[in-house]
Formats: sequence, C-alpha cells, structure tokens
Amino acid sequence: MSAAASAGADANRRAYWLKTLHRWHWISAALSLVALVLFSVTGITLNHAAQIESQPRVVNVKETLPKSLLRSLQGERAADAPLPGNVNDWLADALDVRADGRKGEWSDGEVYVSLPRPGGDAWISIDRDSGAIEYERTDRGWIAWLNDLHKGRNTGTAWRWFIDLFAAACLLFALTGLWLLQLHARQRGKTWPLVALGLLLPLLIVVLFMH
Repeated sequence: MSAAASAGADANRRAYWLKTLHRWHWISAALSLVALVLFSVTGITLNHAAQIESQPRVVNVKETLPKSLLRSLQGERAADAPLPGNVNDWLADALDVRADGRKGEWSDGEVYVSLPRPGGDAWISIDRDSGAIEYERTDRGWIAWLNDLHKGRNTGTAWRWFIDLFAAACLLFALTGLWLLQLHARQRGKTWPLVALGLLLPLLIVVLFMH
C-alpha cells in the first residue's frame, strides 16, 4: 500500500470514529442532561444540608376502621404480612393512604405499617380489637424530597433503575468525551494538562485535607 493510500485509510478511519463518537456523545448528553442538572443541584444541597433550614410539617389523623373490615384483621397472621386488600382499598379511599404491598408488623393488639417516602415519613397503626386508626405523615419539604431522589432513599424500584441507567449514560458521555479529547489532542495542546489537573485536584484534596 502506498503512503498516500495509507494516509487516506487513516483519514477515513479517523473520520469514522469522530462521527461515531460525536453521535454517541450527544445522544448520551441529551439522555442525561436534565438528570445531570438535578443531581448537580442536589449534590450542592446535600453538601450544605446543615445550613439549609426546614421545618417539618406533621399531619396526624385518627379514624376508625368499619366493623365490616375489622374482621379481616382477626386470626393468625405472619409477623410481616401486608394488610388485607379490602383494608388497603378503604385506606386509599378514606385517608389517601397507599399501603399496598407494604410489610406490616403484627402483634396481638395491633398492626403497624411503616410508610417511608422521599422527603418525609409516614406510618399507620390499626387496633385489631377496636379498629382505631392512627395515621401520621411528616413532610420535610421539597429540598429534602429532591435530596432523597439523589440518594435513592425510599424511592422504589423504578427510580433505582433510572439512577442506574442515568449513571450508565453519564459514563458513556464521559468515555466518549475522553476519546474525543484524545483524537483532538494534537490540535489542542492544553488537553492533557487540564485532564491531569482534573485528576490531581481531588487526589490532593483527599491526601492533604482528609484525616
């Protein structure tokens, strides 16, 4: 193969990789852009959680389960069995409480269900003899809600899958960006010094300031 043909093949190969990497770089950027902004902002709010004051709002509700449903709470139950379906339906309609699939804590006198959620907490207790219900919900505000989304705290399976997919998109964005830096490094002399700075800065902070 002549030198001209070899140079042409190299140019075609470079053009192919540039086109492919640019395509996947912008696709991964588009997929992760909104979530990347969210996680960047909540990274700041989490880092300054102690300085961001919030006043939790607590709602306490007392109610009584209808006698027709109380019978479904009688008898032996597994210690962590969920509430019966008809009780869950009534709670959803009467108190806007969603306890479907949540494990209960059954004792001789009551059943207790913990209902943790992003940005707050909740629980419900039902007396198995009288049907007396106590429901308490705590709301710590939208910043706490966003912070819990960042941590994946009490967010459910779908959100945890989203975090994994988002992390994969960010990783693809970073790796294609690094490959593009390598392809353009000849024309941009500051490329590798800046990359080295991005690596050294956090390492120096860890070594010098974390004890």
